[in-house]
Amino acid sequence: MNWDDLRIIAAVRDEGTYAGASARLRIDETTVGRRLSRIERALGLRLFEAADGLRKPTRQCEAVLAHVQAMAVHAAEIGRISESLPGPVGRLRIATTNAVAEEVLAPRASDFLRANPGLTLQFLTSSENVKFSRWEADLAIRLRKPDKGDFSISRLGDIRIYYFEPVATEGEPVLCAYPDELGAIPEMQFLRTKKIRPRCVTDNVRVIRTLIHSHQAAGVLPEHSCTDLLGDRRLRATLLPKRRDVWLLVQNHLKRDAATRVTIDWVRTCFSELARG
Repeated sequence: MNWDDLRIIAAVRDEGTYAGASARLRIDETTVGRRLSRIERALGLRLFEAADGLRKPTRQCEAVLAHVQAMAVHAAEIGRISESLPGPVGRLRIATTNAVAEEVLAPRASDFLRANPGLTLQFLTSSENVKFSRWEADLAIRLRKPDKGDFSISRLGDIRIYYFEPVATEGEPVLCAYPDELGAIPEMQFLRTKKIRPRCVTDNVRVIRTLIHSHQAAGVLPEHSCTDLLGDRRLRATLLPKRRDVWLLVQNHLKRDAATRVTIDWVRTCFSELARG
């Protein structure tokens, strides 16, 4: 059931006419009639009967209205929740890669959420970019700067990247690379200089890390995915001269929203702590 449609039932009952409900809800009178017909078809019930020029609720309608009344009470209570919570209130959808969500944001999320009880974060993790034009996310963290778009974009910082190779292995190590569509990133630019045919191709950083950890493979990893590997004596780590830039995208209509501003500040802190580490 659509809550807006259910409100129409209550408005018709209170006003007695479609015209009265239309004026009260500020919607077209024909829309009132159409939506009521839709509910009646969905429920298999007749909700109103015409009597003396008015719309009188049927017995079945009164039963429906009892639930609508309870829903209205709950809706009002939901609206008052923010009044009891300190700080900003809202639900923010953050789109990013699995590695950034798991290794940069998640370790710092608990403290942030405990300090802001009115906020809820939803992490949308995927190697595919969300479509901001369809409002699939509120914020996005990307490792490539978008060419254009109807959103606010700012640089979060950069990420150090390392090339790992086994110190000792029989024959040529298995080279891990990223897909061809990521050919412009610094990792792929460096790997092309190795003149080794990639044997494992993936956009999943965890897969590359697992292969490198086997001491049989070579590949490039961002710093947040390889902290423990840097101390592995069976691996040789080379810090690459180029770094990955990190970009923050924000829906334009949310730039001045209090909950969004607090979340943006937190995201920036996550990456500044990463840079200091």
